[in-house]
Amino acid sequence: MQLWKKVLIGLILGCAVGFILGPQASVLKPIGDIFIRLIKMIIVPLILCAVISGVSSIGETTKLGRIGLKAAIAYFITTIFAVCIGLGTGALLKPGQGFQLPQDFSHSVSSSTNFSLLNSCLDIIPDNIFGAMSQGTILQVVFFAIFAAICINKLGQEGERVASFFKSFSVLIFKMITLIVQLSPYAAFALTAALVGSQGQQVLKSLSYLIFCGMVAFLLQYLVFGVLIRLFAKVSPIPFYKKSIEYQTIALSSSSSKAALPTTMSVCKDKLGVSQTGSAFILPLGATINMDGLAIYLGLCAVFVAQATGVELTIANYAAIVSTCTMGSIGGAGIPSAALIFMPIVLGSVGLPVEGVALIAGIDRVMDMMRTTISITGDAAVTVVVDAWEGLLDKKSYNA
Repeated sequence: MQLWKKVLIGLILGCAVGFILGPQASVLKPIGDIFIRLIKMIIVPLILCAVISGVSSIGETTKLGRIGLKAAIAYFITTIFAVCIGLGTGALLKPGQGFQLPQDFSHSVSSSTNFSLLNSCLDIIPDNIFGAMSQGTILQVVFFAIFAAICINKLGQEGERVASFFKSFSVLIFKMITLIVQLSPYAAFALTAALVGSQGQQVLKSLSYLIFCGMVAFLLQYLVFGVLIRLFAKVSPIPFYKKSIEYQTIALSSSSSKAALPTTMSVCKDKLGVSQTGSAFILPLGATINMDGLAIYLGLCAVFVAQATGVELTIANYAAIVSTCTMGSIGGAGIPSAALIFMPIVLGSVGLPVEGVALIAGIDRVMDMMRTTISITGDAAVTVVVDAWEGLLDKKSYNA
């Protein structure tokens, strides 16, 4: 049986066991925690080796810059689409209409959230690469890996030996990943059972309509990915959708782009015909700067809080939300519970009460599963598009 089918069965069984056992299902959570720890153990060496191998294989620094620029533009465009879809869905379906924001939320969530775009840019550069690796600061690891790969390309014959080492080490890492991923069905079962057992029933009842609106918005963004592949990669999106199920089920069950990244890289390279450069450079880059699911969610929740408090949003308000959601989705990559951290910024940008975050916190874990799935799918879609732009996409393998 294919792995994604096993993961799907694990998800379904996890839901059933969670409803039956209730809070007692939390005893199963350590099984899922083992899987997440194994993934976290491997993710930093994976990123380091994959990016160095991928970038060093490009050779020309100018080509690297061109590919990176195209990827950044494509990720930015999909993020703008995502925010607009979130805002549009909220405006049309009105999830907050008739909902009264409780008055006792003022002390539930801290609103003292500081965010500086300049500091975020500076934080990309590590002052200690070993510290960045030990703390799992992926964007800093990516920066170091790109810089190292550029230097390897300038070392000549000696650089080829260094590049060969990282390519060989990547083979070992991917073998370890192959073994770890076999545990994903059991992890999906355990994590889903614990989630549903602890809060699923209450959460799904209390804010079910907002969850429904989120699902509609995520579906629309999912279709946008297909349109982009059709228009810019000049291939049918159907093979992309079919072959993406494997990494999507892992993202859905783990709520972690990092946990799904190894499988996504494998699917893109082995099944979607993406080049080594695409799977080892563009995809990890997207996992660190591109969060389409978070962008949708921030926009939707901002409209929800506005409707719940009776605030009429103006065009200027919508423009402010678009800019802050885009900034938050870029800055929130890799941050646990990023929606709860960046939501006060989005709400505060248009004068909405940040206490609304406490209301949204109740469904954050459930929505996180879906927005993570959309985000990693967006990374893969952009990778396919940029790879096609560069003439590197193996269309025969893609359509197989």
